[in-house]
Amino acid sequence: MEVKNQKQKLKLKNPQIRFLFDMKKVLYDQRWLKTAKNFSVYYVFRGVKRKDDLRYDITIIPSKMLGREFPKTKGHKHLQHFQELITVLEGEAYYFSQKGENNQIKKAEVVKAKKGDWIVVPPDSDHLTINPGNKRLVMANWLSEKCKSDYSLFEKYQGACYYYLKSGWVKNKNYKKIPKLRQKRPLKSMPKNLDFLYGKY
Repeated sequence: MEVKNQKQKLKLKNPQIRFLFDMKKVLYDQRWLKTAKNFSVYYVFRGVKRKDDLRYDITIIPSKMLGREFPKTKGHKHLQHFQELITVLEGEAYYFSQKGENNQIKKAEVVKAKKGDWIVVPPDSDHLTINPGNKRLVMANWLSEKCKSDYSLFEKYQGACYYYLKSGWVKNKNYKKIPKLRQKRPLKSMPKNLDFLYGKY
């Protein structure tokens, strides 16, 4: 598999593949899931390059729908206050994040991004990526090698507090408190200093 970057052409090998059945606990369309066949939802190529303690990964999300829901990553939270820097290489993306206690959410945000845009994932947030387009989404991220991920909240409540469907954003009824979804703008250039990615130990 190959990805064309602005400055280079990357040959990618040995991805970690997230299959549909790996995501059963976080999907909206459970009725569709009962008869759906297993398939690859997205691909993660870890450690394409490294800089000090930071790792550069590439993720590819094809445009295949998950029933009525647009394709997405499973979603997780970074432990120890780690942040993540993401850029879109191809296609378009919605970067969703939420903060709260269990199923009572205080803040829910989404960043709409296209090729060349940059996003910083807020610390201590549960977050995921959605491909809302009809073409594949290719994105890259810088993240600390020491960062660990926790998938438990989205697994417990069947995904984030909002789903993105063909009909638009829909609230997840498994949450007791869901705030209004706020729209945020992406960064137009890469931050010059990446020290914020090293987290707190």
